[in-house]
Amino acid sequence: MSVANVVEQLLNALALAGLLFLVSAGLSLVFGILRVVNFAHGVFYMLGAYFGVTSVAVTGWFWPSLLLVPPVVGVVGAMLEASTLRFIYRRPPIYQLLLTFGLALILEESVRVVYGPTALGVEPPALLQGAVEIAGTFYPRYRLFLVVLGLAVGAVVWLLLTKTRTGLVIRAVAQNSEMADCLGADVTRVRTLVFGAACALAGLGGVAAAPMTTAYLGMGISVIVDAFVVVVIGGLGSIPGSMAGSLIVGAAQTWGAFYLPETAMVIMYAVMGAILIFRPWGLFGEEE
Repeated sequence: MSVANVVEQLLNALALAGLLFLVSAGLSLVFGILRVVNFAHGVFYMLGAYFGVTSVAVTGWFWPSLLLVPPVVGVVGAMLEASTLRFIYRRPPIYQLLLTFGLALILEESVRVVYGPTALGVEPPALLQGAVEIAGTFYPRYRLFLVVLGLAVGAVVWLLLTKTRTGLVIRAVAQNSEMADCLGADVTRVRTLVFGAACALAGLGGVAAAPMTTAYLGMGISVIVDAFVVVVIGGLGSIPGSMAGSLIVGAAQTWGAFYLPETAMVIMYAVMGAILIFRPWGLFGEEE
C-alpha cells in the first residue's frame, strides 16, 4: 500500500469518527445524566439533516444551517423530554426503551409525511468544494471540515463539562441527583437541558452529514447502531470515551471496508467484543 492510500484511509477514518462523535456524545450524555438508553436519538440526527435541507433551501446558504438547525432540533428534543420521558424516570428501563422506540417511529413517519420518501441532497458550500493535495493524494475539502468540526465540538463539550459551573452542576446531577436537588440544583431543568443539548448535537451531526450522504429516511437507524457501539466501547456516560470509541469504530469501518469490504461490520463488532472482554464497562467507563 502506498503512502497516499494510507493517508487517505486515515483521513476517512477521522472524518467518519467526527460524525460518529457528534451523535454518540449526545447519546452518552443522556445515559450519564438521565440513565436513559435513548433509541430515538438517531432520529434527531435525521431531523438535523432534513432541517438542514430546508434551511439551505430557504436561506440559500449552508453556513447558517450549522447555527440555526441544532437549536431547533434541541428544542424538539427538550419538548419531548418534558412531555414524555420526565414521567417515567423511576419506572423500569423497559418503559424507557419502549417509549423512545415509539417516539422514533412517530418522528420518522412524520418526516416521511412532510418531506416524502425521496432522498434530498445538499451541496456543500463553495469554500469546501473540491479537493486539496495531501501527501500525494487529493482529498475532499468537506471531509477535512468534518474532521475539524468533530475536534472543535469535542473540545467545547469537554471544556463545558470540566471547566464551567454548568458542567459542575451537570456532573453533580449525574453522580447523585437526590443530593444535587437538596443542594439547590434544579434537577428537572438540568435533565431537560441536557436532553435538548444531546439532541442538538445529533442535529448538528445530521446537518454536517447531509452534503456527504444526503438526507434520507432510515439514516437515523443506521447511525444509531454505530453510535451504540461507540458508547459501549468508550464507556456509557463518558465524553472522552465517546471520542476514543468514535476513532476506534471509524478506523475499524474504514480499514475494514478497504481490506475486507464484505466483513467490515463484523470487524467493528469483533473489536467491540475484544475490548469488552478485558473492560466490560468500556475504556473510559467506571465499574459499578
